[in-house]
Amino acid sequence: MSTDVRYPIGKYEELPFSHRQKEAWLNDIKFLPQAIENALLNLDKTQLDTPYREGGWTVNQLVHHVADSHINAYCRFKLGLTEDNAVIRPYEEKLWAELNDVKHLPVNISVTLLYALHTRWYETLKNIPDEAWQRKVVHPEHKKTFTLWYLLGMYAWHGRHHVAHITELRNRNNW
Repeated sequence: MSTDVRYPIGKYEELPFSHRQKEAWLNDIKFLPQAIENALLNLDKTQLDTPYREGGWTVNQLVHHVADSHINAYCRFKLGLTEDNAVIRPYEEKLWAELNDVKHLPVNISVTLLYALHTRWYETLKNIPDEAWQRKVVHPEHKKTFTLWYLLGMYAWHGRHHVAHITELRNRNNW
């Protein structure tokens, strides 16, 4: 674990393709909803409204953000699998975290969404041919092209990253 509260598991680093790594990352996608649910176990409203770090999002915002982010990720993968060099849509995640659904809905709504979403996402990806991982999407905001392999690793990391934000906050506060 990192000592930087912004990156408790470190920053994402792309790894070369291997079947072993693919299975590990696919399992991260498959089991993220359970990991988030476990991280949230028995937290009360005050704890859910606590920022994971000074100036950071609250636990509530983090959970809703993961749902928002992974909805976009699922769409990005579907585009990448069905279109050549699909242009993916950026979104303003910081502004999404301030919208009314995030402010007013309990985190269990996003946890439930994550269970359904990740079931579909895992099913979409688990048996694609190895060469499909080299398909590309274009991110216009970053002016970069990413392979689906890169995105798989990044979103597997993303889920673990935010679960660690919650679990590290719990550890620091003895919750």
